[in-house]
Amino acid sequence: MKLNAKQKGIALMVLSAFSFSLMQICVRVSGKRIPLFEQLFFRNSISLLLCGFLAARAKLPLFGARRDQFWLLGRSLFGYLGLILTFYASAKAASQADVSILTQMSPFVTTLFAVVFLKETLSKVQLPALLIASAGAFLVVNPRFESNWVPLAMALLSCFASGSAYTLLSFLKGRVPALSIIVYFSTFSAVVSLPFMIAEFVVPTPLELVLLLLIGAGGSFGQIAITYAYRFAPAAEVSIFNFTGILFTVLFSTLLLGEQIKPNSIAGALLVLAASLLVYWHGNQKPPSPPSQPKTQD
Repeated sequence: MKLNAKQKGIALMVLSAFSFSLMQICVRVSGKRIPLFEQLFFRNSISLLLCGFLAARAKLPLFGARRDQFWLLGRSLFGYLGLILTFYASAKAASQADVSILTQMSPFVTTLFAVVFLKETLSKVQLPALLIASAGAFLVVNPRFESNWVPLAMALLSCFASGSAYTLLSFLKGRVPALSIIVYFSTFSAVVSLPFMIAEFVVPTPLELVLLLLIGAGGSFGQIAITYAYRFAPAAEVSIFNFTGILFTVLFSTLLLGEQIKPNSIAGALLVLAASLLVYWHGNQKPPSPPSQPKTQD
């Protein structure tokens, strides 16, 4: 079956959520001994090697054109800031559920920014679907909001940082090849992380080294998928499918970490799935959007 541009964007967003969820499980397991910036360095350096090779092979500009440097720097800065804030909040908050419900609000921010700054149109089902998906996310993580206000504030700020980064991804479609965007972001993140990693470097065990490589692989595929997702379809139409990451996290936590699925998690997962299907069904009731950019650019 041949997919149209919007369906490709949705499929890539779900693939991105899957990859990032698997990466997060590896981060959680390896984080018992491996410092944050060492994890971040592996996550971005592997992505840099992979995407740098692919970009060079395709003879693409590794860091984009001069006219786009401001926007590429902004995308990298907001994306890296989002990672830092999320990891800080996870490390300091009394309840991980409190952090999860706040960081998973980035689709709201992305949709809002896309409508305000990119002049994208919000359909009549997108806002209700976002509300339904948010209610589902709330049920899945069951937040208590018993944490200190500082990490919760950091988690909320990470939501805005990630939303800003994803909005800039959508803005850059048709201007900068996707691989160039990833190479720029990976280089920025790896260089910034390097001195902090050196300062507190821990020699990984063989198992921890495998986990660090999986963090890099999951982060690479997740970044590639989400970058292309915002190029195939408007941000307002595909950002809601980022909520599927909650479902994958619950699944991986159960299968790999032995955690039990609670009834509220099942109910929340069904709401997230229902909201995603609602947006998908509504999108298929109208003619598909044309591709966001000429295929030759990537």
